[in-house]
Amino acid sequence: MRPVSEIYDTGESIHKAVRALRGTVPKLGFLTVALALFAVEPVSAQSVGESFCETNMADTIRNLFTLIQFGGPLVGGLVALGATVAIPMIRRADTKKELKSMRVQGVLWGVIVAPLGTTILQFLLTSVVAGGSSCSF
Repeated sequence: MRPVSEIYDTGESIHKAVRALRGTVPKLGFLTVALALFAVEPVSAQSVGESFCETNMADTIRNLFTLIQFGGPLVGGLVALGATVAIPMIRRADTKKELKSMRVQGVLWGVIVAPLGTTILQFLLTSVVAGGSSCSF
């Protein structure tokens, strides 16, 4: 017959688990307190309102929107058009394949991703950023 300590766990694994938790619980507590301090700060800044609209950051965001909204499709369309025009003039099949993929990427990034990206950024700014809802981005 085997001794009980060989058949049943006598608590050694429980002691190992407790020792492991002793090292992680203070770190987890510190992380929670730090997160609470930094996560509460944006909520307290919700009273910024219309004063955010006159800042340089708001002007920069408006300019960035304009650049992405109009520059993205312009550059993407130019790349796609240039690749489409150049395809019949090229003889090598591998170069034609690269130009076709360039055409697809130009349309994809310029016509689809850039306008969609500005819509997503606009939603984030009006919904998440403090004072962003009072500005017209």
